[in-house]
Amino acid sequence: MLTIDNKKILIIEDETEIAELEKDYLEMSGYSAELEGDGTEGLKKALNNDYSLIVLDLMLPGTDGFEICRQIREVKDIPILMVSARKDDIDKIRGLGLGADDYMTKPFSPSELVARASAHIARYERLLGSSRAVNDVIEIRGLKIDKTARRVYVNGEEKQFTTKEFDLLTFLASNPNHVYSRDELFREIWAMESMGDIATVTVHIKKIREKIEADTSKPQYIETIWGVGYRFKI
Repeated sequence: MLTIDNKKILIIEDETEIAELEKDYLEMSGYSAELEGDGTEGLKKALNNDYSLIVLDLMLPGTDGFEICRQIREVKDIPILMVSARKDDIDKIRGLGLGADDYMTKPFSPSELVARASAHIARYERLLGSSRAVNDVIEIRGLKIDKTARRVYVNGEEKQFTTKEFDLLTFLASNPNHVYSRDELFREIWAMESMGDIATVTVHIKKIREKIEADTSKPQYIETIWGVGYRFKI
C-alpha cells in the first residue's frame, strides 16, 4: 500500500490487541505505523526518529505516558494524541497541560482515532507551512543540532556548547564525509590563519567529542583521519 507522503506514526501502547488494531486502521488509511509496547523504549524512538504523530498510551511499563509527553515536548513539536482507559478529568487536564494535543478515553472507535490523527497532522503541517518558521536542524543517530536555535541534543538531552564548539560541530556536520585539515578548520571557524596554532582545533574537537560521543575512543560522529584532519561521518 502506498503511504500518505510517507507519513509515519509511532504507537506507544502495551496492550497488544489495541495496538495492532490501531496500526491496522492507520495503515488502511494510508499511514505507516510503528509499534512499541515499552514506555522507555517508546520514548527513545520518539526522541531519536522523525514521526508525523505519536499515539501515546498513559499507563505503560518502564516510563509512563505523562513523562514521555513531557520529555518529547522539551525538544519536539510534533502532534501527540494521548489515549487512556482513565476517565478522570484530572488525567486529561494533566496530559493536555504537559503538551498533548488531544486526549481520547478507551474504548474508542478506531475510525475516530484515524480521523483525529489525520486532523492533527494536517493542522501541524499547515502551521509549519504558514505562521511557523521551521528551524534548520541536522539530525543523525541521536544527535540533533538546531542551527537556528543554536542548541545541541544527544538522545534528547541538551548539551551546553561554547560558541566556537557549536560553530565547529555545525560546520563539520553540514559538510559530512568531507575531510578538513586543522588549518582549514581554523581558517573557517576562527576566520584567520592558524600561524601554527592548530592545537586550538584539536582541543575543541576533544571537547565536542566528550559531549556527543558515547565512547570518545571510538567516535561515531567526528572521525580523525590521521595525518590529514577530521571528517563528520554519516
